[in-house]
Amino acid sequence: MKIGIEAQRIFRKKKHGMDYVALELIRNIAKIDLENEYVIFVKPGEDEACFSETPNVRIVKISGPYPVWEQFKLAAAAQKEGVQILHCTSNTGPIRCTIPIVLTLHDIIYMESVSLFKKGFTWYQKLGNMYRRFVVPKVLSNSTKVITVSEYERKRIADFFGFSFDKVLAIYNGVGNYFNPVSDLIELKRIRLKYNLPEKFLFFLGNTDPKKNTIGVLKALSQLYTRGEKYRIPLVMLDYDKDALQKMLSDIGDPEMIKMIKLAGYVVNTDLPAIYSACSVFLYPSLRESFGIPMIEAMASGAPLIASNTSCMPEVAGNAALYIDPFKPDEITDAIIKLLEDDSLRIELIQKGFERAKAFSWQKMAEEVIYLYKGILNNN
Repeated sequence: MKIGIEAQRIFRKKKHGMDYVALELIRNIAKIDLENEYVIFVKPGEDEACFSETPNVRIVKISGPYPVWEQFKLAAAAQKEGVQILHCTSNTGPIRCTIPIVLTLHDIIYMESVSLFKKGFTWYQKLGNMYRRFVVPKVLSNSTKVITVSEYERKRIADFFGFSFDKVLAIYNGVGNYFNPVSDLIELKRIRLKYNLPEKFLFFLGNTDPKKNTIGVLKALSQLYTRGEKYRIPLVMLDYDKDALQKMLSDIGDPEMIKMIKLAGYVVNTDLPAIYSACSVFLYPSLRESFGIPMIEAMASGAPLIASNTSCMPEVAGNAALYIDPFKPDEITDAIIKLLEDDSLRIELIQKGFERAKAFSWQKMAEEVIYLYKGILNNN
């Protein structure tokens, strides 16, 4: 059989969550399924070396702005290639397509509330959310099967759209096999110098999306730093606008805290294990998630994890996290102090994290997706 996979963004240089999920799916399919033929539809980009064609996987490049690429060029290219299934991997897909569609719907957060006029979103995010609000219901109704990333999100989707559970399938994400504890002092020194990291630090992957709860983390740290000099541990964040951060700190009444925050910029994914390994605590107090890949990455790398007790996070992290209410900054503060002071708890969570991370792999994810493809074609 011949299967098409939409992976528009995998060749862009600065990849994010859904890009890596699509890339790992394709890499593992290329290794596992030597029986069927795959056509990957991508947009040209700076990082075309991240995946090369194999005997069973061919790349088709399509240019054009995002809506035109997806709504017109993708369907036409899939039709021309004669694929029997088109798997759209990043929440949206062509509204008009005669080929059976499998849609990976990572979450429906943008459907749950209108974000066009909400503070905290960039205009790019707002327009993207509105595009998804228009496209997703139409693509869903035309999809043969819907994949999502947790049982929590599966129920959310089925309830929100009134679907049968049979149409929506939960397939967990994986974690790269390079996410392991880094103890090599030379490698740790290289990463510290490359990203100018402090000797001791808290790690938080916040961004401008309000669901990441950056404001809650900043409030928690403002409280933490009043508890004594020994708790004045820097916070490392990645690619965040310094002016936006300064404004948030001014809004909470602690503008001087900017001196305690290190913005490392964009971090190459393969450098993340060393940062997780070096941090004192990894903070993941999101308000809402559909899966939360960084939790698995952190656990596999040996970082003690603080996570929210909401949405999918207890489902994914299991017993390997210290859970807090993300709407209560004081709980985040208390959890940080507990992990900094209680060595036995730290060790316990780290060991449980190693075990929990073993339950997730990209190979397993790819095997389940291939099984789904075969089922659809056999039924047809």
